[in-house]
Amino acid sequence: MRAAVCPHYGPPEVVQVVEHTAPAAGPGQVGVRVDAAAVNYPDVLLVANSYQISVPPPFVPGSEFAGVVDELGSGVTAFAIGDRVTGTGLFGAFAERVVVETASLSPIPDGIDARTAAASGVAHRTAYHTLRSMARVSAGDELVVLGAGGGVGLAAVQLGVALGAHVTAVASSDEKLEVAGNYGARRLINHRHAELRSALRDALPDGADAVVDPVGGELSEPALRSLRRGGRFVTVGYASGVIPRIPLNLVLVKGIHILGFQFRDVAPEEFERNERELHALLTSGRVTPHIGAVFPLDDTVGALRLVGDGKAIGKVLIEMG
Repeated sequence: MRAAVCPHYGPPEVVQVVEHTAPAAGPGQVGVRVDAAAVNYPDVLLVANSYQISVPPPFVPGSEFAGVVDELGSGVTAFAIGDRVTGTGLFGAFAERVVVETASLSPIPDGIDARTAAASGVAHRTAYHTLRSMARVSAGDELVVLGAGGGVGLAAVQLGVALGAHVTAVASSDEKLEVAGNYGARRLINHRHAELRSALRDALPDGADAVVDPVGGELSEPALRSLRRGGRFVTVGYASGVIPRIPLNLVLVKGIHILGFQFRDVAPEEFERNERELHALLTSGRVTPHIGAVFPLDDTVGALRLVGDGKAIGKVLIEMG
């Protein structure tokens, strides 16, 4: 099979598309013929060895995919040959075939194509669980989304609107903000054209109920200051590459709540509810992932570079066909 391989750590340009031995499915594992894979920022960090977890090279990057089951390891009963599935893992997805544990796979519902399945597995699930179980967003809330042009950020815009929130989108370009506006964001702020603290004060004179932050860096503190008393600030990631330092006196004075999102911290009953609700939004067509760019496997470097440079809008996919 052909695969994109990281032979040693470095920028996206070190990745090479080569013939690669397809692994066999072991006990409890499933082989999947990959149709499409999504590029996420941690993929770029893993190639550079800048993520919180290291993968020894050589390895195949890629953490999110959709495809068709083509092999079952011993003891596997939850899936059958020919099943359409989506899955996630730390690495391995940028290849014509991947072998994964059954726990990392989910069936693709009827009516959802491979592109949509690959594009929604991480970003939309992250955004929805964040909004429902951490930010506790409900109809009428004022929601600020940082990084509103990226995968998780744009998903949070879409899903926040679906939940009835009034969304203020913050992004680094007018092009990204235009897309966020097309998905229902009411207020659009380019943080490179305006000082964010004052821009948010002008946009939300009574303050925000919740902030979703997948960016970190210098945007976090002014966004946190925009919260009204009792507001919720959820940190999801640090696409800026900088972990912010928040003055704790703001938390005390404003009576706000700062939360971090990880899937494992969502209560089981809420997790099931969130998954069910998101499934309904996707299958009904009320929410559709924004796919900003599609690359062939041969141009995996281009896909990683686009995401790594912060120029991607929505999700970036790699197709194996």
